[in-house]
Amino acid sequence: MLHRPNWDDYRFVLAVARSGSVSGAARELGVNHATVLRRVAAIEKRLGVELFEKSVRGYDIAPEKLRLIEAAREVEAAVGAVERLAQVGEAPLAGVIRVTSTDTFCQAVLPHLLARLSEHAQDLSFELLSTNSHLDLSRLHADVTVRPTYKLPDDLFGDMATQMAFGFYAASDAVPEDHWLGLTGGIGRSHAGQKLREELERRHVLFTAASDSFLTLRALAEEGMGRVMLPVFLGNASGKLRRIPPLLEVPPVPVFVASHVDLADAPRLRQARSRIAMALEAEEDMLMGLERTTPASELTEA
Repeated sequence: MLHRPNWDDYRFVLAVARSGSVSGAARELGVNHATVLRRVAAIEKRLGVELFEKSVRGYDIAPEKLRLIEAAREVEAAVGAVERLAQVGEAPLAGVIRVTSTDTFCQAVLPHLLARLSEHAQDLSFELLSTNSHLDLSRLHADVTVRPTYKLPDDLFGDMATQMAFGFYAASDAVPEDHWLGLTGGIGRSHAGQKLREELERRHVLFTAASDSFLTLRALAEEGMGRVMLPVFLGNASGKLRRIPPLLEVPPVPVFVASHVDLADAPRLRQARSRIAMALEAEEDMLMGLERTTPASELTEA
């Protein structure tokens, strides 16, 4: 007869999945290293599967076990919601949701949105992971990605929540017309970054400086180091930059809220994506530059 699993056993598996190591799980749970190893080994033996790929880097979730780990996380959230379910009749979104996005979104857009979402959900928390390179969601490095892109890659599933526009800025009209800041790294490979590079090459303009971060580019532009293309919500929010005539036309970029395709139908992640998408949709005027964040006197006509 198969021994019935205890929910407590899964806590150890999920702690290892979150931290990526046995030592990290031990610290989280307040137990010793050996206890974690024993409990994880026991549940792997009982289920007849290896849940983790063990290497010198730590414990990674085996790709084919993603659904099993997410199912355990669904149980974790459900266990915490049992008493609330009896009171309100519907289980709220709970547990930890790992959200990844660009550094620009993580600093200028998402913090107040996530704070608002968690305001009335005491058992919901977020991990906000900032990177301009794409995390491997197949390893559960993140649950949800907020990604500005014209097309999602095949391993992601989600919906367009809103869109954002680009504008062109300089610290003053005195910044020479051939002084431009370049986009490198992930943002340089984006459609907007490639269009800017092609246009500047056509004009035989060399970058005075470059960066893989729009936040850094804004700081460089504020020091007068060159003209710059920025998301309008970032450029408009700077009291030191002026809007200048556009160097080229850049179409608005869709902003998707997505998860890995293998977990797209997980109820908890589907609910999280829906709430984040609705919150982003409400910010579309700001993201499109229709809602000014600096006085009109500080902006010149584009």
